[in-house]
Amino acid sequence: MFTNPQKNVESFGLVSGMQVADLGAGSGFYSLAAAKLVGENGKIYAVDVQKELLSKLKKEAEEKDINNIEIVWGNVEEANGTRLADSSMDAVIASNILFQMADKSVFIKEIWRILKPQKGKAYIIDWADSFGGLGPQPESVVNAKTAKEIFSKQGFELERELSNVGMHHYGLIFKKNKE
Repeated sequence: MFTNPQKNVESFGLVSGMQVADLGAGSGFYSLAAAKLVGENGKIYAVDVQKELLSKLKKEAEEKDINNIEIVWGNVEEANGTRLADSSMDAVIASNILFQMADKSVFIKEIWRILKPQKGKAYIIDWADSFGGLGPQPESVVNAKTAKEIFSKQGFELERELSNVGMHHYGLIFKKNKE
């Protein structure tokens, strides 16, 4: 694995009771790590379009006696595709997904829609480059500069950059501070 989800979520500032969406949850590494931080009063919504990965995540959470992850089958590349309520999330985690998006603006608008006003945050971990055939093709990489630009165009403000999020990765924290 090129990133350390446990270490990364610890740098996000997640606290007990938060409602967090893990968009493009995949195998659930970030969902499982975040579930520990938000505690029994919080909830992680693991959203993915791949039902088999969600089934695997659900089984793993049950085996580890983690009860605060809700599995959500949804398409993060569609408006309202997460199936989550407007302004309902304290935070969004999006790891290794930007490079896959055909229309990044729809994805970012969906993040905006589900985040709470003024305090909602988006935690973005993505590929900084392509590495020897692993990760995205070089032409698909969305570098940190481009990510900052496209999130800014959608009304997000960069709160801070994370360092040491993983080999060949960058980390950005954006805040939703106006409607």
